[in-house]
Amino acid sequence: MRPTDPFLNPLTATDRLFFDRAGATLGRAEAESMVRRTLEGMDDGELFLEYRESEMISLDDGVIRSASFDTSSGFGLRAILGEETGFAHADELSESALKRAADTVTQVRAGRSGSMAAAPQATNRRLYGDVNPLGETDFASRAALLSALDAYARGRDSRVVQVSASLAAEWQAVQIIRADGARVADLRPLVRLNVSVVAEKDGRRESGGHGMGGRYSYTRLLDEAVWKGAVDEALRMALVNLDAVPAPAGEMEVVLGSGWPGILLHEAVGHGLEGDFNRKGTSAFAGLMGRRVAAPGVTVVDDGTLPDRRGSLTVDDEGTPSGRTVMIEDGILTGYIQDRLNARLMGVRPTGNGRRQSYAHAPMPRMTNTIMLGGGATTEEMIRSTRRGLYAVNFGGGQVDITSGKFVFAASEAYLIEDGRVTAPVRGATLIGNGADAMTKVSMIGGDMALDPGIGTCGKSGQGVPVGVGQPTLKMTGLTVGGTGA
Repeated sequence: MRPTDPFLNPLTATDRLFFDRAGATLGRAEAESMVRRTLEGMDDGELFLEYRESEMISLDDGVIRSASFDTSSGFGLRAILGEETGFAHADELSESALKRAADTVTQVRAGRSGSMAAAPQATNRRLYGDVNPLGETDFASRAALLSALDAYARGRDSRVVQVSASLAAEWQAVQIIRADGARVADLRPLVRLNVSVVAEKDGRRESGGHGMGGRYSYTRLLDEAVWKGAVDEALRMALVNLDAVPAPAGEMEVVLGSGWPGILLHEAVGHGLEGDFNRKGTSAFAGLMGRRVAAPGVTVVDDGTLPDRRGSLTVDDEGTPSGRTVMIEDGILTGYIQDRLNARLMGVRPTGNGRRQSYAHAPMPRMTNTIMLGGGATTEEMIRSTRRGLYAVNFGGGQVDITSGKFVFAASEAYLIEDGRVTAPVRGATLIGNGADAMTKVSMIGGDMALDPGIGTCGKSGQGVPVGVGQPTLKMTGLTVGGTGA
């Protein structure tokens, strides 16, 4: 089903995939007519067509342990009336399957009638190339990269005892058709490299990991300087952890590093600023528009327009162009991120944040790249001003309760701060708190805002989508640190 010309515009390319390929059983005219009839009298809705190719190659201890390749295609048909949604999907792109889906979703009508919302405004902006990363290099080249990566890691340090790595890529082609005949399409590449290194010293083993990726081609990851840099970073973290002491516990000042530590912001604050939670009153931020929810100087935006970033989208999965939404400005709550349904019910404009995992899922408000903007402090100033605290440079897993805002995050790389100096690395440190409360405890904001390397996947209501995070180094007072030391 892959189009032969990589320079086709997205509508032409997706027409070839869905309607013009050999053996196609769904015509464009029939699809448009069915959508028009199905959505007559509805408030909103669309036909979402998707084709996806994906690949994963993993290596462990010098051996390719698994390799997979998958293609999928299908459609999701949605009809919205008031607050109710009718949704049906199928992996068969045929007129008969679409007719069965239409019969299902129109059950939401139940004798009522609405007024169709206007289609999203079209855009010619392109945030990433349309190249299919799986077609630009051969499998042997990608497998050879993983083998070279393993050899390089082991040659860097004799303490390396295990190396794991993986390459993943996908190419997603989507077309969205609305009741008025408006159509929008997008071609979305996505690649990712993960590296994990285990080092051993005096019978003790510790690990370090690093990953990177984005909406670009495989060739960027195949660059020797790039993948060697990923190995070097994973090895550095493993060696740091070999010398780590148990983390202390208690309330203390915390300095968060720039970049990936923004995952705490994403989980503890970002989810609470999604439109559906606030419309339903289940977010800790519900009803607080225009009020102070964070310390002065804290500005948080969700920006889906950053070129080549993992969380960016030229258009969202409802056809709305991605945007830049200021959610918190100088500590004041100024906006939520919205899909079309929740925006209409809340009387505001959609922000380009209607996202879905695949054609088999209905869209909902989701983050893209969630970022805290920088300030004027330096990392050195933050460290010097801390008598006893924790310097958390990197995070692993975490969890948050959207309703209460309570969170727990595990630090994968952290250090003690004692009398204004960074001292011993620590292991087992966790940050415990409440997202809304934590934002009021930001006391210093650095000028070194950085984005994560391109590794985030966000889960919500059983759906996972690629996202990005970013923040400057910042200092927070009075956070609870969980640990195993004194």
